[in-house]
Amino acid sequence: MQQSFTPTPEEVARFHQLGYLGPFKVYEVEEMKRLWRRERLQLMDRSKAVYEEDDAQAGNTNIANYDRHLDSTFLADHICRPEIVDRVTAVLGPNALCWRSEFFPKYPGDEGTDWHQADTFAFASGKPQIVWPESEKEFGGTITVWTAFSEASEETGCLQFIPGTQRTMFYDETKKMHYQPDKINDQAKDGVSRGFYGYDYRELQKDPNWRPDEDRAVSMVMKPGEAVMFWSTMMHASKPHSAMDKEMRLGFAGRYVPTSVAVYPDTDDVDEYGGRVSLSEYGAVLVSGEDTYTHNRKVTTTTRGHKFPVR
Repeated sequence: MQQSFTPTPEEVARFHQLGYLGPFKVYEVEEMKRLWRRERLQLMDRSKAVYEEDDAQAGNTNIANYDRHLDSTFLADHICRPEIVDRVTAVLGPNALCWRSEFFPKYPGDEGTDWHQADTFAFASGKPQIVWPESEKEFGGTITVWTAFSEASEETGCLQFIPGTQRTMFYDETKKMHYQPDKINDQAKDGVSRGFYGYDYRELQKDPNWRPDEDRAVSMVMKPGEAVMFWSTMMHASKPHSAMDKEMRLGFAGRYVPTSVAVYPDTDDVDEYGGRVSLSEYGAVLVSGEDTYTHNRKVTTTTRGHKFPVR
């Protein structure tokens, strides 16, 4: 009988209060280190990746890190692990999709990631990438499960959260940010080296004079193999990687929504971070339950033929 990782009602209530749950263990430390030593070499092969390398990497863009679970057996299994899915469905309900995954590398000397919130994920592309139904309009955003593939410490650039901020959007995602890649690792905000992958997220502030209450911030220090689950609408950021004698800090994020949410509605390609990718080979992954809706394109196997497990 498979072990259950469903959180207690008290843990779910605390998640709704704070906006996050964890950190919790997904892999043993040495297991994660061993797996990543193996997988990092295999992931260098992009021959089966759903996004063309030339387009994805144009402009040194983050898009090259999107959705490698669609061609990697290891990542396909990862986004469906019960340690993750049991916790996600305790909040979203039994029918859930993983609609995106992303790598978040931070090298020694790299700036931190600026404070931000994400509801529809329109902030860079200009188009809503997820849209909740009107009947559930009190919700929004996505549940992100961020797993540390390497050590995430204060010095290597761990995540930071401002608990309880998930219910109020301080940013307007319909505004336009300006992509300026020449400013990456070359700016300081309130005394801290922070950026947003070539954008200035402050351009989206509803009140240009508002500042995040960083006195309330908590740091998510994690060992390799640990993860944290949080609402994307909660204020979150990351610290700079200031430890020049340490390895790259690497996080891997899976993003989850109920099947009722429309993913990439009326969208054929994604244009952001200086690059553009076609969604012609894209599909969301059903990680739990069933999907009785018809508005989302889905995949059941990776491009290498591995079948996604559904709980």
